Amino acid sequence: MNYKAYIFFLFFFQYTFGQVYQWNTNEDGNIITYKVQMDSEYLVETVYENNPPKFLRTRGGFYEKKADYLMVKFEFNSNFINDSIADLKYVFPDKAQIISISKLELDGKWLMAGRVGSDGSEKRRDTSRSRKTLKFLVDGYFQWTAFNTDTFQFYGCGGGKYSANDGEYKESIVYFSRDNSRSGQTLTFKYEKKENDWYHSGLSSKGKPLHEIWTLRIKK
Repeated sequence: MNYKAYIFFLFFFQYTFGQVYQWNTNEDGNIITYKVQMDSEYLVETVYENNPPKFLRTRGGFYEKKADYLMVKFEFNSNFINDSIADLKYVFPDKAQIISISKLELDGKWLMAGRVGSDGSEKRRDTSRSRKTLKFLVDGYFQWTAFNTDTFQFYGCGGGKYSANDGEYKESIVYFSRDNSRSGQTLTFKYEKKENDWYHSGLSSKGKPLHEIWTLRIKK
């Protein structure tokens, strides 16, 4: 293997290992941030502005590793009505940088699986249905996304940094598609992990109490 091929191999290998990456572009005088969260099979790219906070677009889905790119089959694309992109040969730009913070207990792909009532009873939903809410946690970063795999409809998303230690889960919101003013909020919850379920309780960004059940997503 020659030197250039070796450098490319190392460069591409890190992007298939599964971490969080970021780069900025200047578009018409605006600084645009691109963030990519990925694990060994799933990738989510989100684009937003920081000052002032403004969500622009997001897309994500399962990918396959190819010789020098990733072939992504999107499950959601918030900009689909404009670009009609449902799959893509994905290549990282040279300026992409790793911004991963640390591996955490809750890292993974989680599907909203139900809620716990005030009496402690659980009301579960079918996670195999096409209407999904996915929370993707990777190396200290999170994004939740609501979408429909059959209609390709996008309902909303939010994301930023997260921590999970000693039963306390904390989200610091960087972007929020439905309301840019939510950016900058920090929300604190209690959590408990039971096998493949994550129990999540506290107050929502609107200040309403919630007690949710999330379950690990396993590709079939």
